[in-house]
Amino acid sequence: MTGVDSLGARMRAPIGDQTFEIRNIELAVNDPGDTYLGEIPALDEFGQSNLVDYPNKIHSSNQLQKAWHAEEQEKVSAEKLYGYSKYGGYKAHRIKGTGFFRTECIDGRWWFVDPEGYLFLSVGVDCVYNSGGGSVRNVEHRENMLKQLPPEKFIHKTDSRNGTIAYYDAWNLERRYGEDNFTKAAETTIKRMDKWGVNTIGNWSDKRLEQLNRKAFMCTLYPAGADASLMGLGNIYEENFHEKLERSMRHTIDPNRDNPWLIGYFMGNEPVWVGQEQRVCKLIIDGPERGIKTALIKYLTQNGDTPETRKAFVYDTFRRYIEELKAMQMKLDPNHLNLGYRFGDIHAVNGKLLDICSKVFDVISFNCYALAPDSKMMDRVLAESGRPMIIGEFHFGTVDRGQGQSLWQVDSQKERGIAYRYYVENGYAHPGLIGTAYFTWYDQDILGRMDGENYNCGCIDVTDRPYKEQTKAMMDSAKRLYAVHSGKELPYSEKPVRPRGHDHGPDEW
Repeated sequence: MTGVDSLGARMRAPIGDQTFEIRNIELAVNDPGDTYLGEIPALDEFGQSNLVDYPNKIHSSNQLQKAWHAEEQEKVSAEKLYGYSKYGGYKAHRIKGTGFFRTECIDGRWWFVDPEGYLFLSVGVDCVYNSGGGSVRNVEHRENMLKQLPPEKFIHKTDSRNGTIAYYDAWNLERRYGEDNFTKAAETTIKRMDKWGVNTIGNWSDKRLEQLNRKAFMCTLYPAGADASLMGLGNIYEENFHEKLERSMRHTIDPNRDNPWLIGYFMGNEPVWVGQEQRVCKLIIDGPERGIKTALIKYLTQNGDTPETRKAFVYDTFRRYIEELKAMQMKLDPNHLNLGYRFGDIHAVNGKLLDICSKVFDVISFNCYALAPDSKMMDRVLAESGRPMIIGEFHFGTVDRGQGQSLWQVDSQKERGIAYRYYVENGYAHPGLIGTAYFTWYDQDILGRMDGENYNCGCIDVTDRPYKEQTKAMMDSAKRLYAVHSGKELPYSEKPVRPRGHDHGPDEW
């Protein structure tokens, strides 16, 4: 320990003027594991934070049952509220239907077209499950953090680093619906989507909900060849590539080939090699002997070893990979759209890469955490690709529920609703944007999911109650999106209030 001269702590985005109180420090040669030093448990018996109070917090089972009962008494019709067709398209405008989703540009504005021919904007939410956001990992090390453990039936041991997991969300659903509650909970999920104007089940959602064939959905293929050791670059040089590719794609395509409710397939999510082409080539050259290393060395020998030729090899490999994916998709399922990769930073996707994508993908997809999608950026993407766009992820959260800040933090639950409206309506005002998916349906686990994220970014909390400010904003926007995207109405203009101190300061370590 003689090499330690200081210990540092920093808050990335504090609310107000915060201070740290250091109560105890111990140094150990061997890691002693987690120790909770709080005086009261961090979670209550419903899976809520036990350390903060807030309006409408649940304090009793009776209060929770009343809230659930009130929601169940509501009558909802998406057709009456939003003028939706069977598949969620706009009955106000109908053109030729083909029996499956497609895209079309009409008077300079892009749209999805639903199977019956109605113009369609994909208003979605990711991770639509019947339950979520209420699990606690490594319970055996955290008992003193929990006011009350769920019954043993909701505690499961795993072989992973998550150890023993306690599921408060599942416990709350049994409290609401009883045992074997999928059917009843699914009805509530569909009813909520109808009420809020959500016409698409987004990525990473419950397959059982998708197969009910009551809401349009999108899904990811997870094709063979996407190599984590290559920062997600598709490896077309691996042994038996085509056999592996067909086998992997059939896993998702076979159950969906003839399903008109499926909009299309994503090829993958946030490939991290984009903008890091030199690093990828170094990983290949410094890595084990394999087909892609042989191909790279041959390419550099023939064309010269420069940063430009290394980048060209990566682009050529990507092009060949997605062409193989497209060919295999057309062989197995010519009915559905190819929604491309959900790029993590569309600003890093230059014109050359967009040109490659435009020849294969039906849609350019990207995730975009911001106040609103940048219209100049979307102008560029549309001009350089000639393809419409989908935003696969965005969200807004705050810290008043005892959870961590989200990727785009606002000041309160009220401001979450304002932020949603501003983002979505200003996004759809662009003629090229035809889909969005809010991340996520439920709040994340309050003590952290598998990677530690614990954002208050959901439409619904751990007690299976919707956030009224968030969902009211979703309803208000859904009623206007057809007119906004058509250019007949201006988008929502009020910007959300962000917390003081949200700007990241200098990194001193």
